[in-house]
Amino acid sequence: MAFTDAFLEELRAKNEISEVIGSYVNLKKAGRLYKGLCPFHGEKTPSFTVYPDTQSFYCFGCGVGGDVIGFIRKAENLDYTEAIKLLADRSGIAMPESGYDDSMLKRRNRIYEMNKEAARFFFNQLIDEKNRHALQYYFDRGYTFETIKHFGLGYAPDSWDALKKHLNELRFSNEELYEANLLKKSAKGGYYDNFRGRVMVPIIDLRGRVVAFGGRVLDDSKPKYINTSDTLAYKKTHQIFAMNFAKSHAENGLILCEGYMDVIALHQAGFENAVASCGTALTPEQVRVIAKYTDTVILSQDADEAGRKAVDKSIALFSDVGIKVRVLNIQGAKDPDEFIQKFGADRFKALIEGAETDTEYKLLLAKQKYDLSSPAQLADYVGEAARILSELSPVKRDIYASEIAEQTKVSKQAILSESKRYAGKVGRTKRREINRSAMQMQSEKDKINPEKRRYKAAALAEERIIAVLLCHPDLCAAAQAALGDDDFVTAFNKHIYAVVTRRIQAGESLQLSSLGQELTMEEVGALAGLEAMGKTLSNPQQELRESIATLKEEKRKLLKPDLAAMSDEEFRKLFEN
Repeated sequence: MAFTDAFLEELRAKNEISEVIGSYVNLKKAGRLYKGLCPFHGEKTPSFTVYPDTQSFYCFGCGVGGDVIGFIRKAENLDYTEAIKLLADRSGIAMPESGYDDSMLKRRNRIYEMNKEAARFFFNQLIDEKNRHALQYYFDRGYTFETIKHFGLGYAPDSWDALKKHLNELRFSNEELYEANLLKKSAKGGYYDNFRGRVMVPIIDLRGRVVAFGGRVLDDSKPKYINTSDTLAYKKTHQIFAMNFAKSHAENGLILCEGYMDVIALHQAGFENAVASCGTALTPEQVRVIAKYTDTVILSQDADEAGRKAVDKSIALFSDVGIKVRVLNIQGAKDPDEFIQKFGADRFKALIEGAETDTEYKLLLAKQKYDLSSPAQLADYVGEAARILSELSPVKRDIYASEIAEQTKVSKQAILSESKRYAGKVGRTKRREINRSAMQMQSEKDKINPEKRRYKAAALAEERIIAVLLCHPDLCAAAQAALGDDDFVTAFNKHIYAVVTRRIQAGESLQLSSLGQELTMEEVGALAGLEAMGKTLSNPQQELRESIATLKEEKRKLLKPDLAAMSDEEFRKLFEN
């Protein structure tokens, strides 16, 4: 669907970019700009920049950029029209009337409607007297009826088609229900309920929509849980269970649990900042969602080998985005739910207040592995402890080295010396990883203009020409007088130059929101980077002249004939010309 510049301008005016992005990213004022950690790749140093004057953003780390529409597209995984509709709804602007293909949007909205009706069905089944055993299951776990209603818990009856029949009566087709993963299909092509004989937990997104379900058996049979597979409305690697409730209580950190039931028990006990990943190991995408709301996470995993491995992985993922981590040391219970049932909320609160830092947790695990009365094992423990300390700042390293020296009677200097040796190794490894990561991100950036690697000087000159015109369209006539489309070397920049100059000549907008109608999201992102470059040019006229001269020289070099490879006849014709 084509949108007028006037409509897009009103949309941008009513969706100020720093406010919209600020609801996803923790932005900090930096002069006239805003900066924060990029939500689209892991980083510890902010390289994500928002430009209020041009209503654009750009990440100098991964090369993602654009306007408020482009940000919403990427953050919410929407197409161009869907992103505009979301922003229009957000700001109370009516969408223009026109026939556009919104089939994908309609399919996604149908899934939201089906899930909402399914959640109602499951809740009504739970409170039906014939399913008293399911309600009793929740009561036996210590949940109150208020908690059950708050989380919208339910029950899927032990039937092959109870939900199917109910939703068919509401005019949802079997094909739609299958797409929502509410039904499964048999080898013979028949449809049947995906969830049967299970207590049900609806998964609700940050906008209050039911996007998926988790279903748990009432006994010890396997599989314990069945979760909704990925659909148009749900991607489990991006979703955080109970974040719709916890986001308002995240100022002092979030408690990250292993499962839905732990989270529900903690909320009922007053810990409304508890969340969990959705039927999957913690992912970088989920970490970035969490990073939007807090800078501290308290890990509350099961006290078994799998739980310890999950803690180790989580510490590494949160470290990548600069989030501080503390770890609960749960003793006398296998998980938070059981701990609260046995010892109460006050004891759990004390547990949180005494939660170990990630370093203390690693040192404790290391210490438990060795018999410190054995000289050989004592040496192994000190060596492992020194490796752990090598990841810390000098001040923290000194503090922990003192504690280890007191525990082991090994000199503090020896521990620090060993730690420093490991730090050198770690530093070299990290530099290699950083270089590899930088090369990978540069490779991702270069995908938009793959010819740039081969014709780097020409491509850079082309980029600077486009950057000047984006910020100073009044110089378009001067550029076109000296430069034609055919003077460009790389196809991508030639295309962008043609689009930009045509719009300038036609008096059309160069706003990224307008350009987004004829360019891809990646191309608009590249333009956002060029626009950011154009802002830094102190003398645009001189920059334009020099860049045009550089480009023409590079083009001349490419057109220069290879005399050594010419035949006598070709050489004669060249000489005559």
